[in-house]
Amino acid sequence: MAAFKIEIRRGWWARAVGVAGVVALVSGCLGPGGHAVVPAGAVTFADATRFSNPQAVAEHLEVPWGIAFLPDGSALVSERDSARILRVRPGAGASEVVATVPGVEPEGEGGLLGIAVSPDYRRDQLVYAYFSSASDNRIVRFRLGEQPRAILTGIPKGEIHNGGRIAFGPDGLLYATVGEAGHRSNAQNLQRLGGKILRMEPDGGVPPDNPFPGSLVFSLGHRNLEGLAWDSAGRLFASEFGQSHFDEVNRIEAGRNYGWPEVEGGGGGDRFVDPLLTWRTPESSPSGAAIDGDTLYVAALRGERLWAVPLDGQGRVGRPTALLSGRYGRLRTVAVAPDGAIWVTTSNRDGRGDPAQTDDRILRFPRQG
Repeated sequence: MAAFKIEIRRGWWARAVGVAGVVALVSGCLGPGGHAVVPAGAVTFADATRFSNPQAVAEHLEVPWGIAFLPDGSALVSERDSARILRVRPGAGASEVVATVPGVEPEGEGGLLGIAVSPDYRRDQLVYAYFSSASDNRIVRFRLGEQPRAILTGIPKGEIHNGGRIAFGPDGLLYATVGEAGHRSNAQNLQRLGGKILRMEPDGGVPPDNPFPGSLVFSLGHRNLEGLAWDSAGRLFASEFGQSHFDEVNRIEAGRNYGWPEVEGGGGGDRFVDPLLTWRTPESSPSGAAIDGDTLYVAALRGERLWAVPLDGQGRVGRPTALLSGRYGRLRTVAVAPDGAIWVTTSNRDGRGDPAQTDDRILRFPRQG
């Protein structure tokens, strides 16, 4: 294990918020490498209160993993262990099964994982899914009611660390987070897809401006990522699971190396990019991520909370605030709906949680005002 050089960042700004049982300010978040911090804004009292009274838009689900919104405001939701895709409408009650993806082999952390909708869905009606098959992880695309066609195969598969988040960026290209599948050496090997963020054309081709010619690799040196989000300026942020010490939020830039397995957390020197912030693993195990305005939200599994991370508009972060701490158990995915509501999925039936009677659930938090 590499030595760690982690120091507490000085100068964090935060405004205390006093909603008992809803918001907890956590002082254990560390900044990597002793870098100076430019304070960002903080979650306001109004932002915190929106998380006090959710609407359950779906219940009794089987490990809901991905959410992708359709133009009409309804959502497609992937279930990891059942291989089903559900259509969920706010206020409509029961969800509707619209597809079951063939070839999915759920095992460990694998199964039907991320889901995305084409930016041109009104025209092409294409849906994308990332899943674990018997031999690999792969990305397919299809129209609802039709057979999927693979656009990328051969992604390393493992009992753990399958990555699996897919999303279209503001450039119209498809991004995918790929874990190192339990094989640490994958992350630093440019000839292997494991431990990377991939960037591809909608048909799976290599974009000509990717940082490594002829390669889908956009960034490397990752352990296991399950969150991707872009801010209004097109900057990409990703959440990443650490091993035993530090979970991370990184700002992702083309061709950069984020250190795993040489470094966990910060202190990698000039060779590697330090994370923007880290958490101790019991506080987080960060999965899905979404940006709403000037706040990055990160869903935490082991931490059983929703992190709100202020953004300053320059690609830097302020002090995180913990929301929903312990109220709904493990949180897998967070997404911003077209109407501005925030949707959060629980993950208490994934083999590591303590399910409530109505789990797993999708909770909707409307925009305030």
